[in-house]
Amino acid sequence: MSPSTTAAEAVSSTRPAATRTRRSDVWSPQRDLKRPDFDERLALIERTQRTLAPRATPRSWWQTEKSVGEVVELVAGLDLPQASAEGLRRRKRSAREFLGWLEQFPGANWQQRWLNCGLEDAEDRWLDRVQQTWKGAGTTQYHRSSISTGMTMLLCAEVLRPSYRWLLNQHFNFGLGFVRRCIDPAGFARLEAHCDATGRVGGVRQGALNCVAMVLISKGGTIADITVDDAVEYANVRRLVHASARNVSLFYAMLVETGLLGGNAPASLSAARSRGQLTVHEMVAGYDLRNAQIRELLTAYLTVRKPDLDYTSLRALAGTLCSLFWRDIEHHHPEVDTLRLPPEIAAAWKERIRTNRHDSTRAGTAREQPERVMGVIRGLYLDLAQWALEDPARWGPWVAPCPIRSTECLATKQNRRRRARIHQRIRTLAPILPTLVDTVDRRLKAATARLNATLAVSHGDPVILDGERFVRSGTGGSTRVFVHDPDGRRRDLTYEEDNAFWAWALIEVLRHTGIRIEELQELTHHSFVAYTLPTTGEVVPMLQITPSKTDTERLILVSPELGEVLAAIIHRVRRGKAALPLVSRYDHHERVHSAPMPFLFQRFRYGIEATITRNFVARTLDNALADSGLTDQAGNPLRFTPHDFRRIFATDAIRTGLPPHIAAKIMGHQNINTTMGYAAIYSEDVITHHRAFIARRRALRPSEEYRELTPEEWQEFLGHFELRKVELGICTRDFGTPCVHEHACIRCPALRPDPHQEHRLREIISNLGARLAEAEEHGWLGEVAGLKVSITSAESKLATMQSMNRQHAVTYLGMPNFRASVGRHLGNEAAAQGKDL
Repeated sequence: MSPSTTAAEAVSSTRPAATRTRRSDVWSPQRDLKRPDFDERLALIERTQRTLAPRATPRSWWQTEKSVGEVVELVAGLDLPQASAEGLRRRKRSAREFLGWLEQFPGANWQQRWLNCGLEDAEDRWLDRVQQTWKGAGTTQYHRSSISTGMTMLLCAEVLRPSYRWLLNQHFNFGLGFVRRCIDPAGFARLEAHCDATGRVGGVRQGALNCVAMVLISKGGTIADITVDDAVEYANVRRLVHASARNVSLFYAMLVETGLLGGNAPASLSAARSRGQLTVHEMVAGYDLRNAQIRELLTAYLTVRKPDLDYTSLRALAGTLCSLFWRDIEHHHPEVDTLRLPPEIAAAWKERIRTNRHDSTRAGTAREQPERVMGVIRGLYLDLAQWALEDPARWGPWVAPCPIRSTECLATKQNRRRRARIHQRIRTLAPILPTLVDTVDRRLKAATARLNATLAVSHGDPVILDGERFVRSGTGGSTRVFVHDPDGRRRDLTYEEDNAFWAWALIEVLRHTGIRIEELQELTHHSFVAYTLPTTGEVVPMLQITPSKTDTERLILVSPELGEVLAAIIHRVRRGKAALPLVSRYDHHERVHSAPMPFLFQRFRYGIEATITRNFVARTLDNALADSGLTDQAGNPLRFTPHDFRRIFATDAIRTGLPPHIAAKIMGHQNINTTMGYAAIYSEDVITHHRAFIARRRALRPSEEYRELTPEEWQEFLGHFELRKVELGICTRDFGTPCVHEHACIRCPALRPDPHQEHRLREIISNLGARLAEAEEHGWLGEVAGLKVSITSAESKLATMQSMNRQHAVTYLGMPNFRASVGRHLGNEAAAQGKDL
């Protein structure tokens, strides 16, 4: 190669001309489909996070400015494991020859030459690139191990600073252990001591330390110089390259726990990434609406609505108004710049909104409830009209006729169909719940037995598990228990037992409490409350459910079965410690992190304690169902969601006799109709409960009433009804009861007045008035009091008669008599034509 050859020519000359721009020698066809837009996807990830300000990779520092001989001396003085004289010569020779290869590229120092050589783009195929262009004076092509050794020595000497992406794509051991010995050994010693103190051993610990080493390789400095944004930047790149959070969470946790990131550092990596809650302006701006005035209007509207909504509801409202409504209008009708939509545009939007267009997973399918979207848009128009009355200057210019009628927002039929589907689902899942419970219980017992049996043998010894022969693997440096089958496949028994336990715990808690998934995630050791019964003084354990969907706090009785499950969870999470670990939980609905609390549903994974996620719950339930072998009538695997357990809980509670209003309190429903909507009523339930109701009523009545009547008793019963007719109406006293007023019917409340006897009652009232006047004239005070009572009762009966007369009266509404009108019309026509109708 000529010394004057440019860097681009040096790297690309080895590629076929047709593939130089596509880098087909670097990317396989499958990887071309996955990562051609790495920078764009990384920018997309960072867009969803808070603004980062990581340290920039320097372009010059004192090691990279050294000459070849000085760099070789740096390599010779590295604090590496003792090597033979030949080994030391090989290290120096590899470093010198790699620098000699870099000298062919332009640059003022070694870092600039590295950036210009093109190996950053080669990533995991960089060794092939170097081999293809590695030509020295009179020498042959070197082995890959020699090239790797030279690169490792330059990294240990801090001569080169590759990018995170390049470092993470290497599939050979380029000596991160050597790097940790050479770059900030005191800092790494501090981290290792912290790992020893916290019981973190094995491969996860080494992986976390390697993460720290990669940050130092790329950014320089010491561990104390690493910032929160450096850690988040590295985690983002790793997420794209490896698609795994393993080791990264522990890497960040170690830096936080040792105080290396400062006292104000977020408690977890997810908290460090999170942007927190968006402002209303940020929400609207994220939809890129072209019309600035509409954008300002929606921002102002959402700002007014914000105090009455939680963050999730506010985001959903913003998405409906900005994305489903106005951005759709702008896309299809860019000329529209006002809320006063023409009828044809409004009709076209209503038709489009009935189909999912913005969700890639359901694109082209019918929207389940388009009426909800229309209801939100109708609410916007009506709110603006109402607010304009109070502040016409601000809202008046935006008032426009609502393009959505109230009937278009009704979804009564759809709601009934949805409720019917849910009830049918519960009727399908409820009978198989005992089978699922037995399955997870058997899985847990079997996984525990396998783990205990393996722990009883030494590493490398055989063990019989479920009738098969395995060999325990490992050297004792890890807390996890592995076995290998005869075919060499490895099984992680610790992982299997842990998953089996949490599947059992989740199903048991969900079915015994009926709580929501977010309420389950928020259970802490402080959720237990001791309640003393005021009558007996008995102490009853209660479970305090923190406010969730309805912001209503409630208490649930802890049954003995639920108490055993919760005790097992606490024992598992405590892991022999005096108290439960304090961890911070991220609420993905509200996008906030809680203060460190002793959450019950937390797991020790990858060296850190973390609360369980919704994805873990869903995956665990799916695995449990797969192991149970349960299928529907079509043979398809069944699927349980956490909310299915809640509906089954409500159904069983009401079916077994719990009053619906008590069930509503336990479920945390503010409306009893919501609880009744959860309960799937079976046909046999209606018959059973009706029969039970009749049986209870019969039990309260004398048994003598349920016998055959004699002819005399039947005639007596008929005679009772014959004697009901009295002067002013009908007597309604019960059969077999005497007249308590001695036939003074005008005073009796059992008299049902006859409206046709109103004239007779008026005569009686007039007669009573005359008698009252006579009694008052003669001073018959006793007679006066009785007559006044009779007059009052009579007037009450008269008012009842008048009311009944009004109810039966015909009111003329002024409606035309069509028959008469038609007759007159025909008569007029006949007269005009001289005909006789």
